[in-house]
Amino acid sequence: MHLAGWLFSLGLLASTAKVINFDTFPLGKTPPGWSVAMTSSGTAPRWEILKDGTAPTQPYVLAQVSPDSNDSRTALAILNDVSLRDGDVTVRVKPVAGHKDQGGGVVWRYLDENNYYFARADALLRTVSVFKVQNGRRIPLVAGIRHEIPLNGWCILKISARGDRFQVYLDHRRVAQGQDRTFTGAGKVGLCTGSDSITYFDDFRVYPK
Repeated sequence: MHLAGWLFSLGLLASTAKVINFDTFPLGKTPPGWSVAMTSSGTAPRWEILKDGTAPTQPYVLAQVSPDSNDSRTALAILNDVSLRDGDVTVRVKPVAGHKDQGGGVVWRYLDENNYYFARADALLRTVSVFKVQNGRRIPLVAGIRHEIPLNGWCILKISARGDRFQVYLDHRRVAQGQDRTFTGAGKVGLCTGSDSITYFDDFRVYPK
């Protein structure tokens, strides 16, 4: 048996993890391989690499630094070369500032800026929530699970998707789960912030299943 066939029979090629720590990208720019998008109207998002002494992986983070008071605005950073249906997506999130929103989230099964799922941790409201965006309309799937989210501190947000079911973890503890059949195929993955939130992200990981 060829080596590739042997590895596949053991499941070693069935899934390939992707880990991005942002530490090799140029400062002040959107990292290569990522696309910036926005749902609804408002100020264009600005995603750029910054230096942060508290970063879990030193020295850089990816930050969304353009605030906007539009409540329905969602700023998106989408990874171009990964398509995922089932798997786990995890990231470290640091909410830094915002009057209406202080948080960030993970995007999965992204088709375009108007159709995708996302889970969000919000330090201002102290909640974890899950939404689908369908034809540009944000619809709650899991709304307002109470949980302490540190402002100017790091937490780990993870989404696990299998078929029409999903689970959300915060700091390795499952805090929410649900089911939806709107987007059943593969889509891209990425990051998001809402309204005027300034948020840092680090250690982005994708594990297909």
